[in-house]
Amino acid sequence: MTERSRTMAGEGSIVLAIFMALCLCNTATTTPNMGWTVAHATFYGDMSGNETMYGACGYENLFKQGYGLETTALSQVLFNDGKTCGACYEIQCYNSTKWCLKGSIQVTATNFCPPNYSKPHENWCNPPLQHFDLSQPMFRKIGVYQAGIVPVLYRRINCIKSGGIKFEIKGNPYWILVLVYNVGGAGDITDVKIKGSCTDWIQMSRNWGQNWQTSTQLVGQNLSFQVTTSDGKMVQSDNVAPADWKFGGVYEGKNFQ
Repeated sequence: MTERSRTMAGEGSIVLAIFMALCLCNTATTTPNMGWTVAHATFYGDMSGNETMYGACGYENLFKQGYGLETTALSQVLFNDGKTCGACYEIQCYNSTKWCLKGSIQVTATNFCPPNYSKPHENWCNPPLQHFDLSQPMFRKIGVYQAGIVPVLYRRINCIKSGGIKFEIKGNPYWILVLVYNVGGAGDITDVKIKGSCTDWIQMSRNWGQNWQTSTQLVGQNLSFQVTTSDGKMVQSDNVAPADWKFGGVYEGKNFQ
C-alpha cells in the first residue's frame, strides 16, 4: 500500500480554533434532513489531485480508472478495513454561513484517512469520528479553502459509472490477484467469485481494499466473474477474459443498473 501524505489548510491550534468555532456557530439554525448524517470534512493534496492517486483501496491512476478528482478518503470508522472502498456519497457543507458554499458534491471512497492517536484533539480521522478527507477540488466546491475543516451532512447514494465493471488481473500462474473497480450501484463489494472454462465457481478472498485473490491455476482458461455488492445484489459477467488473457490486462464485464 502507498502511504499518502495529507495536506490541510491550517494545522494545530489554528485548525482546532476554527473547528471549535464551527461546532459552536449557528448550532440551532439548521436541522439535518431525514437520511443525512452529520460529519466533518477536510482535504488533502493539491488542485491537480496527484497526491490522491493510488492509496489504501488498491486503485491506481484514478483518472485512467474513471474516478478522477471526485474522490474521498474515509476515517477509520467509515473505511471499515477497506470494505467500504468504492461506495459513493453525496456531501454538503452544513451549518456555517461563513465557511460553507452552496450545493453538494458526489464522491467515491478511494482511500483511507488514518487515525493518529498521538494527536487526539487534532486528528479528525480518529475513532469514533465519521470524517471525509476530500480531494482539494471537491472540498473547494462546498467549503472555503481557508477553513481547512467544515461540518458536513452526508448520505450514501448509488454509484453511476460509465461502462462496465473492470477486472485488472495481476499475480502469477500460481496466484491470481484481481483489482475490481468502476463498480456501479452500491459500489462497495462484499463478494467476488471467479470461474474458469474448466472449473466451477471459485470463491475469492479479499486481499486488501478491492483486490481479490485465488490460488487456483486458471491460465489458459476463459474467465467469468460474479460480483456482489453490500446491498446484496449480484451481477455475473461470463467469459470476460478470453483464454489468452494476460497478467496486467484489464477486462470489462457487466455493471449494476
